[in-house]
Amino acid sequence: MEQGPSSGQDDGASKTSGGAAVSELPANRRGNLRVAAGDVNLSQIMKEIKSSKSPAVINYGASWCRVCSQILPAFCQLSNSFPKLSFVYADIDECPETTQHIRYTPTFHFYRDGERVDEMFGAGEERLHDRLWLHS
Repeated sequence: MEQGPSSGQDDGASKTSGGAAVSELPANRRGNLRVAAGDVNLSQIMKEIKSSKSPAVINYGASWCRVCSQILPAFCQLSNSFPKLSFVYADIDECPETTQHIRYTPTFHFYRDGERVDEMFGAGEERLHDRLWLHS
């Protein structure tokens, strides 16, 4: 069953993100987009990513970050274009223990075969698209 902003289930993802609620983001039709609802949830997602052969990308952002709120809708939209990638959004304020290593928002971490293989700081829809294409 699809989880996250488009599923209609309350997974703790209805907080606001720069004026737009996460639940109001573009629909994810592929079921490959999740929102980490807290430290425990993000830790579980990280374990799944590290034990999986499937590529994944994690978007670390914050509701108060203007740049994060600008790229988040594009991140969600791009999840529909890259069905082989797992997409995760983690708000650093909702997951303070597991995101304490994040120094800039937004930060994107790319995983392949359970290992982090790339990192991108800042926004830019075209840059993000190119990185997603590279790692898909």
